[in-house]
Amino acid sequence: MTRRKSKHASAVNKGAGGAGPNVSRAIVIITCVAAIVALVKGFREPTATADALPTPPPTATRLPDAASPSPSNPADDNPAGDNPASDSPAAEVETPQGPTPTPGPPRIGIVAGHWGSDEGASCPDGLTEVDVNLEVAELVVQSLRGLGYEVDLLKEFDIRLNGYLADALVSIHADSCQRFENATPPPTGFKVASVVDSYVPEEERRLVNCLTEAYAARTNLPFHENSITGHMTGYHTFYAIDGRTPGAIIETGFLWLDRELLTQRPDVVAQGIVDGVVCFVEGE
Repeated sequence: MTRRKSKHASAVNKGAGGAGPNVSRAIVIITCVAAIVALVKGFREPTATADALPTPPPTATRLPDAASPSPSNPADDNPAGDNPASDSPAAEVETPQGPTPTPGPPRIGIVAGHWGSDEGASCPDGLTEVDVNLEVAELVVQSLRGLGYEVDLLKEFDIRLNGYLADALVSIHADSCQRFENATPPPTGFKVASVVDSYVPEEERRLVNCLTEAYAARTNLPFHENSITGHMTGYHTFYAIDGRTPGAIIETGFLWLDRELLTQRPDVVAQGIVDGVVCFVEGE
């Protein structure tokens, strides 16, 4: 038997409460339409370009210096994790400079010719140039140190001569003991020379002049100019020392005719060299 719906049931479906499903459908439809409209509108609006974006203000770049950590690791620049101040000035670039020289006593190099190498010139009786040179050089060093100078006593091929830098360098030698009976002028006297291709020609010229005048005045020996040879102007020590060091070589006398002065009065010989060095250093 078929069950019939009651009038009461039909009335409930057709009454005010029965409109609920239709209203819900309408709300859903309207919401969907609004969403579609908004989506379409969004596609039509222009988007911001890179040119329209605000340009960030330039930031100061710190120039690297010797004390800065390596830029490859940002943590090295800020080990504590703090943000550096944005207005900190960039580091200034300075030209590196060496230490300021401290004024001190003049430094002089004295070479005892042939010392530590060979005997140099020699006489038939056994007198050698190196013995004369060393005695005079030691007296020169003693006197200059007494004046407050810093003095180095150097051998002929002293390793300290390589790049030697000082206020002046003088190499002390004596001339031959050969008997040039008919020589004109006779083999007596002294001579002074500097390197032929000097780096400091004016300074070396003044050093040579000071030594020449002072030694002649102290010893009364003549200047034997015509016996200056390439061995003097091309003296090997001139090419070992620093080019800024004024250097000179002095032949204090001939071992034959000037023997008495060189062996009996070495203090006079030494004082003539000291006077020349002081003349040069003090600018007299």
